[in-house]
Amino acid sequence: MQLKEMTVTAFIEELGSNSPAPGGGSVAALNAAQAAALFGMVATLTVGNQKYEAAHEEMKGYIAELQEYQKHFTDMIDKDANAFNGVFAAFKMPKETDEEKKARSAKIQEEYKKAANVPFSVGMDTLKLLPYAEPLLERGNQSAVTDVGVGLLALRLAVIGAFYNVKINLGSIKDEAFVAEKRAQMAEALEEMERTVDTLLQKVETSLA
Repeated sequence: MQLKEMTVTAFIEELGSNSPAPGGGSVAALNAAQAAALFGMVATLTVGNQKYEAAHEEMKGYIAELQEYQKHFTDMIDKDANAFNGVFAAFKMPKETDEEKKARSAKIQEEYKKAANVPFSVGMDTLKLLPYAEPLLERGNQSAVTDVGVGLLALRLAVIGAFYNVKINLGSIKDEAFVAEKRAQMAEALEEMERTVDTLLQKVETSLA
């Protein structure tokens, strides 16, 4: 059974078992899906309230887009869990001759890059949810402002958690240019994300004061 098809209880039990997957990467993808879902819920609650009629068309557009993100990140729960399978398979390749050793080593490096790219894409794609938060806070249903806040917290966890999984794979990759590029991209993305999320969470706090 795919992880995304599990009940919440079954997923949590599997997460707490001695199986290496699902792990932190799948949880990061799940949090991204939850962030998209919470933002989508706020947009839906806005469309359903005549008090916010001026924002209905804008919010209807957000609903459709956020549903696509929700589906994407839900699919990534399983994709992340399977990302390391290629590395495991590469390590099982024969290594009797020099040619086999060379092929095995090259394949291992290739698969480590693939394994790093999956959580990297989760983290970078999650950042695409950020632009929805401010209009939801400003023009969305004000009774659901805390849901935007929780969505932002889930978004932050998703990005940081996904990048943790990138970084642990980078430690096994010998391509220095690849490693340097990924580290630079993540550092820039994290700085922007933290600055934006802090500003938006302050707006949430202000609305609750």
